[in-house]
Amino acid sequence: MSLFRRIRASLRAFFPRRYTWPALDILLPGGQDLHLVGSIHMGTRDMSPLPDGLVKELKKADALVVEADISGSESPFTDSGMPPPLEERLDAAQLAELERYAGELDLPLSMLETLPLWQIAMVLQATQAQRLGLRGDYGIDYQLLHLARARQLPVIELEGAQSQVALLRRLPEEGKLLLDDTLTHWHTNARLLQTMIGWWLNAPPSEERLALPSTFSESLYDVLMNERNQAWCTTLNALPPGRYVVAVGALHLYGEGNLPSLLR
Repeated sequence: MSLFRRIRASLRAFFPRRYTWPALDILLPGGQDLHLVGSIHMGTRDMSPLPDGLVKELKKADALVVEADISGSESPFTDSGMPPPLEERLDAAQLAELERYAGELDLPLSMLETLPLWQIAMVLQATQAQRLGLRGDYGIDYQLLHLARARQLPVIELEGAQSQVALLRRLPEEGKLLLDDTLTHWHTNARLLQTMIGWWLNAPPSEERLALPSTFSESLYDVLMNERNQAWCTTLNALPPGRYVVAVGALHLYGEGNLPSLLR
């Protein structure tokens, strides 16, 4: 890193610029100037359009970096065959919890019966978010992707949807732990969603090492958060020099083992 870049990086570390949305700037040794944005994959109507300042950051960027390009209509999910009945995959307590929350969401068990457990967890989480007033087309990364496409700005994927699904498929026991965590932390997850919406509508967190409620067991947190943050760190450091807007899930920017701490 040149002397100028070292001075610039030091100034950013000591005097970070504050934004009205969840974001921070990091200059990497290889000359990659990153505007890290804490995205929410589903948002409320009030979260559209994006803040003018964020749109300006995108206009200055050489590329938009996202976890996965979700702007297309194709589904990353493929038919993996008919799984065993839920009664054979869950114990009585888990099945009762699933019936309870699926009933609250008006989701028939007959529909969930045909899905692997990790996908049942994803359906429950997405439907819960919809009930809280969130929609995919108001999601931050979705809006950024459409702005980037309109400006013919290159889009770089950190993973891609297929890789994300492959990760979920590799979880032990069909991802039973993900479903168990979803059911166990049902109300906590709803409060956390509302907190993250507040980061966009009111004010973002003022510190990175934020004490957030736990919605994952330790082993699942390692797989879904820590290991992915480490992989993204490697990918971002390998980018060519330039300006990048990097949109990742907001929880990856805060808490233990967050992405910014790995990049510094």
